[in-house]
Amino acid sequence: MQILSLKHKHLFICLLLLLVTVTGSGCSKDRFFSSLGFRPSSPDTPEGLALKGLDYFNTGRYEKAKRSFETLLNQYPFSEYSLLAELKTADSNYHLENFEEALLLYKDFEEHHPTNEAIPYVMLQIGMCYYNQIDTIDRDVSPAANAIYALSKQFRAFPNSPYREEVQARIRAARNFLANHEYYVASFYERTYAYEEAEARLEYLLRQYPDTIIAPKAEMLLYDLRNDNPPGRTFLGWLTKSLPDWEDFTPDD
Repeated sequence: MQILSLKHKHLFICLLLLLVTVTGSGCSKDRFFSSLGFRPSSPDTPEGLALKGLDYFNTGRYEKAKRSFETLLNQYPFSEYSLLAELKTADSNYHLENFEEALLLYKDFEEHHPTNEAIPYVMLQIGMCYYNQIDTIDRDVSPAANAIYALSKQFRAFPNSPYREEVQARIRAARNFLANHEYYVASFYERTYAYEEAEARLEYLLRQYPDTIIAPKAEMLLYDLRNDNPPGRTFLGWLTKSLPDWEDFTPDD
């Protein structure tokens, strides 16, 4: 195998660090690569495929980017650009909303490259693959639980990462979603006169999610039920069924 030049090693590291976060600063990609001493290559070389894939990715052509990176991996699996291609293939699938496929690729990257400097980002993306599959509170809520688990794992491993505030905010949003689900179920039981079941769900909500937005209303309903004073009206007219906006849970500037 050809020994990597110092220039190519530097280029690879810079590209990997740059492209694991949101791109699109507006600076010319040609000037950027020239500043690294990188000269244009044939599109069929590892460098050419990497450049072409990055160009497609940074202009939102994710399907073409995915094909370029997959070609690079298939034709040059031991290239110095293979790590970049693995990560950007996962990212391309993520932006194409192929969350299950992206999830598998991110997990493979984490398993095979556990000490790579992109791991904080990769762990964030694993959580985001679950997070983006959260539906409404009357559907399967397991993606929310999986998102909380994955994002909490990321936060424990890298509490001071650049993604700290977003990770915490998305965990809080997912927890509020699950609390709303419990309140939705309790309200259904209350409306169908299954008061014991309603009380059990409200008690679980308050035990598991005491710091959520819906908790005070859950306490009020539980108080009424325990005192044989059910409201006798629906609570579903105002209850949101969607995932809260995670930005509502970020610290104020």
